[in-house]
Amino acid sequence: MRIGIVCDKNLDEKKEKMIASVAEALTELYDVVVIPFDEDFIKRVKEVDFVFNLSTDGGKDTRQLHVPALLDLLGVPYTSSSAFTHALCLDKRVTKIILAYHNLPTPRFFVVDVGESVPENLSLDYPVIVKPVREGSSAGLRKESVAQDPSHLEEAVRYVHEVFEEPALIEEFIEGMEVSLGIIGNDEDLEVLPLLEIDFSNLPEGVERFYSHRVKHELDEHLKYHCPARVPEKIEKKIKEAGKKVFKVLGLRDYARMDIRIRDDRFFFLEINSLPLLVPSFSDIIKMAETAGYSYEEFILRLLRIAMRRYGMIEEEV
Repeated sequence: MRIGIVCDKNLDEKKEKMIASVAEALTELYDVVVIPFDEDFIKRVKEVDFVFNLSTDGGKDTRQLHVPALLDLLGVPYTSSSAFTHALCLDKRVTKIILAYHNLPTPRFFVVDVGESVPENLSLDYPVIVKPVREGSSAGLRKESVAQDPSHLEEAVRYVHEVFEEPALIEEFIEGMEVSLGIIGNDEDLEVLPLLEIDFSNLPEGVERFYSHRVKHELDEHLKYHCPARVPEKIEKKIKEAGKKVFKVLGLRDYARMDIRIRDDRFFFLEINSLPLLVPSFSDIIKMAETAGYSYEEFILRLLRIAMRRYGMIEEEV
């Protein structure tokens, strides 16, 4: 069987490492070819039997959508979620509306569209955090994103509008433990990976204690990770059950990762990543998989077979 690893046309160092590592994990059992998402994509992807989709570029608010949409049109089976589900998860406003509708905990929020101002009667408690509504990888998140009063809030909203030219999501800032939840599988056959705790206590003095862009990409050597997370068993069980419900209501497939904050034994879903990176020794979901007992190669093969089983191409994924 020929597997096509679809990736972005332009790759940074981490993504290059991911593509090479996924290819190495699959090469022993499959004929593997790497296919960039470029002008020859359609021609080349027709020549494979299955796609391992790792493309996260291709537009600002439509990134992650083009590859699965085209593959569906071409009838080529692939890993991870559909274009529709990626669209739901890429827009934080839409994601939170869906979660709230299904009584899944998420911080209270308000969205200020470009050209509008923060209302004087904003019914959110300070501190709040301001995020671009459609960005990923912590883009737009900085120390100044957390506002303690209306004047700082106006500045944070203005920054998002001017720099990213998109709506600003104002969200109640949850002080507390930050954890990440990984889930793999489909339908009723879901495996919840061990919770990963992101520990900010070793960051230099004065640095923000949340996953800002600089913390995630420049100061990551100061972060500590605890997997399993240091969470009471009762809370952990509730988080995992709620996570499975999130997976289902958003129509997620094969694998996903969820950002969560815990405060006073209450947990809140912050963001849902429908196509998390799979970088060895870096990506959060890989850390969880290793704690669960998977080697990197075993985990990549498991994800591929989960997707194949969803298409009815194999009976079991192991």
